[in-house]
Amino acid sequence: MKIKIIIIILVIIIFPKKIFANTKFFQQGLDLYNEKKYSDAKFKFEQDLVINPKSEMSYLYLSKIFKNLNKKNLEEQNLYSVILLNPENEEAIYYLARLKLDNSDYKKSKELNERLINLCSKFCNESKKLKIEIENLSKK
Repeated sequence: MKIKIIIIILVIIIFPKKIFANTKFFQQGLDLYNEKKYSDAKFKFEQDLVINPKSEMSYLYLSKIFKNLNKKNLEEQNLYSVILLNPENEEAIYYLARLKLDNSDYKKSKELNERLINLCSKFCNESKKLKIEIENLSKK
């Protein structure tokens, strides 16, 4: 009986700290990102991923950081990580479709945009504009 009480107390003490640590690193990274301190923000998002490897938002913000640093390969890797964790993340699908279009991969961009159109709730207007852009560029 005493062992069960001790285990319950330990669980109550340990888990809130772990949850707080997860949100603390992500929130610090988000604050630094908003201040355009990309190197420091990158470090905080990576710390968040060490504790919570399934943090799709940390991967998403890492992709945004790499976009700002013009590191397309790392941007793409992080976008794929977001989509792997959440196949319905519209923002990641949209940014990956844009990235593919920028790299002249019209087929993949169109495929991703069609997927986005099917999911569409937040990125509907962007998806429609992207569809027109893909069609115009693929004709050239």
